[in-house]
Amino acid sequence: MSDVLDRPQAGACDEQVFVTLTVADQLCGIPVLCVRDILGEQVITRIPLAPQEVAGSLNLRGRIVTAVDLRRRLRLPAAPPGTPRMFVVTEQGGELYALLVDQVAEVMSLKADAFEPSPPTLPPEWSRFSAGVYRLDGKLLAVLDVGRLLALSAGG
Repeated sequence: MSDVLDRPQAGACDEQVFVTLTVADQLCGIPVLCVRDILGEQVITRIPLAPQEVAGSLNLRGRIVTAVDLRRRLRLPAAPPGTPRMFVVTEQGGELYALLVDQVAEVMSLKADAFEPSPPTLPPEWSRFSAGVYRLDGKLLAVLDVGRLLALSAGG
């Protein structure tokens, strides 16, 4: 999905649009074109022998969707028990995946020329899944590469 994040060519749109979300108080963005749905709390069925990042599966209008816990995927501490969480549904390789996040915020349009490579100070757990960053009023918006996040067989 990195083609969604490529710098625009001359005459192309000069803004990128992201669905923003938080994971362990870190502001993140996913290109809006990657997002199929946003869901509140859902019943998750655990999948035996699945990688630790896979929270389980859920039923979305009759389709079985694999739920991936971004806290686990990014090697962060688990959310406190009872904390409400949300899902951002995305499609990869014809399959639907639900990214389990702490909170979904807003849709944000950002200038394409303000997009920067990930800084060297970004922790390795984040930088390997980050396509780059935007600096926003004292906050860093890490743009997540959905393809890399969902490559669960690639060594986690």
